Amino acid sequence: MTNIIYLDNGATSFPKPEKVYRSMDEFYRNFGVNPGRSGFDLCLEAGEVVEETRKLLTKFFNGGKDPNRLCFTYNSTDALNLIIFGMVDEGDHVITTTIEHNSVLRPLYHLYRDKGVEVDHIPFDSRGFVDPDEFPKRFKKNTKLVIVNHASNVIGTIQPIAEIGAYCREAGIPFAIDASQSAGKIPIDMEKQNIDIVAFTGHKSLMGPTGIGGLYVREGIYIRHTRAGGTGVRSAVRTHLEEYPYRLEYGTINTLGVAGLKAGVEWVLEQGLENIHAHEMKLTKMLRDGLQDVEGVVLYCQEDLTNHTGIFLFNIEGLEAMHTGTMLDVDYNIACRTGLHCAPLVHEQLGTAKIHGAVRFGVGPFNTEEDIQTAIRAVKEIAASQRKK
Repeated sequence: MTNIIYLDNGATSFPKPEKVYRSMDEFYRNFGVNPGRSGFDLCLEAGEVVEETRKLLTKFFNGGKDPNRLCFTYNSTDALNLIIFGMVDEGDHVITTTIEHNSVLRPLYHLYRDKGVEVDHIPFDSRGFVDPDEFPKRFKKNTKLVIVNHASNVIGTIQPIAEIGAYCREAGIPFAIDASQSAGKIPIDMEKQNIDIVAFTGHKSLMGPTGIGGLYVREGIYIRHTRAGGTGVRSAVRTHLEEYPYRLEYGTINTLGVAGLKAGVEWVLEQGLENIHAHEMKLTKMLRDGLQDVEGVVLYCQEDLTNHTGIFLFNIEGLEAMHTGTMLDVDYNIACRTGLHCAPLVHEQLGTAKIHGAVRFGVGPFNTEEDIQTAIRAVKEIAASQRKK
């Protein structure tokens, strides 16, 4: 395993910075108690780490002046479910895109099936981008939410959220983004980009562990309760608390995950978002340049890497994606992701759904030029062997 070339950073970042491993071990050994439930010193210390992380992420997203509106969840899927089911109901209309992950598509489909909620899916163009001018054309009196995947986990395109958000702000329609693939790679500024709600996960480019994510809710945006439970404060109140962060936090949060997330965000800030992104895109361009003219290799939305993340999607003609992935793993020790990537509408629009998806390389901050050269050689050799058959 020490020689593995890990190109599945779109699924989760690996390895993590050493700082994350050390911080989590130190925190759990010394402060691994339930925060906010008691007044003894260890409890207060644990609670302080949680509150520091709220402040850190509030500033990271430029969400506003109230860090209590930064609520922790298990992951971005959990956060997106809180948003969607807490803002949309029978008779409502939602606008989203065909570039979404199932963490948005499935909740919306359940609302369509069970409550008759109307959902518009705006398609992306041949380069992989949605047109922001298409959104106001779909606005209705009952449009209650616009929700967009900031950066695609399949083709890596970064959507024009500032322009979409401006249309939503002008119309008074709440605008939420799924930042699963963008947070930690590219800047997110809720104020400048007209974003009302950010949903994020900690285990991808924020370099934290699995099991921790969250959302930031701008003041003036209403999300109703869809759950209820313990908060550790005001226990005599019969209903779940209205104020943030308790409004959207239920039971004991993943405190160890918060500690790891804090260390991951600090590492990202130390390295610099621009530096991380530049490194990943340099390697992604190497992949594109090395494979774009190889006979039998098909690339998707990789012609122009402007406004892209380090996600690289391809297939080898005559091979199912899963077989390509198996050969990369067994013969070259390269870890990647194959299939539909939990985003079926993307593959339907690309035409890859009928061939069971595609192969995805996800470049991360710890990948090297040597990793990429090995991956290029591997794909070329697999394609050449396929042509001989």
